[in-house]
Amino acid sequence: MNSNIAIGVDVGGSHIISAAVYLETMKIVPNSMFSSKIDNKSAKDAVLSGWSQVINKTLHSVRDLRVRPKIGFAMPGPCNYKKGITLFKNNDKYEELYNVSVPEELVKYLDASDIDFRFMNDATSFGVGVARLGAAKGVKKVIALTLGTGFGSTFMSDGCPVVVADNVPEGGCLWDKPFKNGMADDYFSTRWFVKRYFELSGVELKGVKEIVSNFTSVSKDVFAEFSVNFVKFMTPYIQQYHPEMIILGGNISNASCYFLQEI
Repeated sequence: MNSNIAIGVDVGGSHIISAAVYLETMKIVPNSMFSSKIDNKSAKDAVLSGWSQVINKTLHSVRDLRVRPKIGFAMPGPCNYKKGITLFKNNDKYEELYNVSVPEELVKYLDASDIDFRFMNDATSFGVGVARLGAAKGVKKVIALTLGTGFGSTFMSDGCPVVVADNVPEGGCLWDKPFKNGMADDYFSTRWFVKRYFELSGVELKGVKEIVSNFTSVSKDVFAEFSVNFVKFMTPYIQQYHPEMIILGGNISNASCYFLQEI
């Protein structure tokens, strides 16, 4: 693999995407992007095998045996990002990977043995990306939120994530902060939409995409309630940080036309 190329991996709550990137231009190497759905309730070996199948395709698309591969992961939390140890517990995804060292275990499935691994929170990765290459480029203070299988957040200042500050929650994390009868992750994730839609209609759907494609008065009520909850939860953090921009990512943001105006 060319020394000016690194592989970026986005581990979502229900998917994985892998692509090679030219480090100098930050452009994706043609024909190097691959993705797959992942069952986040599967056993450890099944999850790691699923991840490796996608990453191996990218590896083979750019592989040069003379160069040590560099792989950077955008990984949901909780996780020890310095060591690459996943700490998923009680957050409805990848719980079979609790206390697993990804560098030690995943390499058993990859078609390369000597790999330089790096790990970053997925919401933080999203924030860094939009600050460097996306809509938040050049914006001084940004809150980036990911709405999907889980609720992710990062507070950005001059293109860098803020993890310790008086006006920012510890680590820039909001998912575990108390809200109503639980924590934020319980209310700003796919499982809340599915649960609430079922409570109001008696119909069980798989996710937000299905709630939108089968749009009913119940769908409208669910999005309206989500908007009220979102504003109530986020307002104190916005007032403390005073961002110039708030940017949304994650699969739920694809349905933003149903709630953004209310927010």
